[in-house]
Amino acid sequence: MPMTAYDDKNIFARILRGEIPSHRVYEDDQVVAFMDVMPQGAGHTLVVPRAPSRNLLDADPAVIGGVIAIVQKIARAVKEAFAADGVTIMQFNEAAAGQTVFHLHFHVIPRFEGVALQRHSGEMEKPEVLSANAEKVKRVLG
Repeated sequence: MPMTAYDDKNIFARILRGEIPSHRVYEDDQVVAFMDVMPQGAGHTLVVPRAPSRNLLDADPAVIGGVIAIVQKIARAVKEAFAADGVTIMQFNEAAAGQTVFHLHFHVIPRFEGVALQRHSGEMEKPEVLSANAEKVKRVLG
């Protein structure tokens, strides 16, 4: 089955270009990390490479290596910022696997003993909550 072409009009591509605002916690020339607007828990952060690819299946392996290093950095930061017991890292590839935005990205979610993940619904978090959560992570990152 042939790969579907990358669509540069997806929401993450638009966020990367600055066309849509985001609550960024980290960025460099390869990667941007920002708060998920429909979080499954407090501190839910997305790590998105600037390089275009639909997902892990068509990404340049050199890009993946750089991104995963930042995923680790963000995971450590959100765990500390939210005094979490652990961190869940999720990454989906194609619709059948649950992918809804077709630009490679990693979910980094602080986890707490006995607290289930919220559903990834269509309900957006209040901007002031996202901003406060982003500030917590940025303080840890320095």
